[in-house]
Amino acid sequence: MAFNWKKSSLILADIALAAYLVLAVSAFNHPDEIGTSCTEVNIQIEESIVKGFLNPDAVRLQLQQAKLWPVGDPISQVNVRRIEDALRQNPLVERAECYMTCTGRVNIILFQRLPVIRVKAANGDDYYIDHLGAIMPANQYTTDLVVATGHITRPYAQKVLMRVGNLIINDRFWRSQIEQFNVLPDGSLEMVPRVGNHIVYLGRPVNLNSKLERLEKFYKYGLSQAGWNKYSYINMEFDNQIICKKARRRNS
Repeated sequence: MAFNWKKSSLILADIALAAYLVLAVSAFNHPDEIGTSCTEVNIQIEESIVKGFLNPDAVRLQLQQAKLWPVGDPISQVNVRRIEDALRQNPLVERAECYMTCTGRVNIILFQRLPVIRVKAANGDDYYIDHLGAIMPANQYTTDLVVATGHITRPYAQKVLMRVGNLIINDRFWRSQIEQFNVLPDGSLEMVPRVGNHIVYLGRPVNLNSKLERLEKFYKYGLSQAGWNKYSYINMEFDNQIICKKARRRNS
């Protein structure tokens, strides 16, 4: 039988490729054997609608305080799982990913929680609610979000105000128009707009999409013509009707 040089060459090439891959993986998993230390940390924070909660300096400080800042350490001693676990403990972090390269760089990718409303309750509570209903601390962080005040319990904030906040933050018109919600003792909602000197009563926090759609049309085709300060109180509680109370005229 004739010797098949072409087939033998392919087999040798496959063996050589397999040997290379084994050596490459071994070098990556044991970079200290080639003298590689961590020379750089790249921190990437994914953008969201709301900015300003997380920054690379705060992330670096957190890792330094936990004695997990890896610059200067041999790559073999850098535990990316511990770094991820530590960063996930940060109440501002929704998800953390960390990996290292054979060139000595550690890459950290952070997905921050998305705050949708700030709560300043009558009982003294002050915190943010994120898009999933989790409570985020307000200390040391500021952002231009709608504020909710009044008679607010934490369960109410996490269930009701979370839905309200998600609705507002994902609507460009209302995100720029609403300044504040006020929760009354019975759980109903009042809304304070940024434009105009009136209060909007939304009633119980149900069918908010429908109420806001009607209110948006009233703003665009009613108040924009009649004047933003014509009414002092606008009641949106009932379906298919808007009840307005005229503002008192000031004596000149």
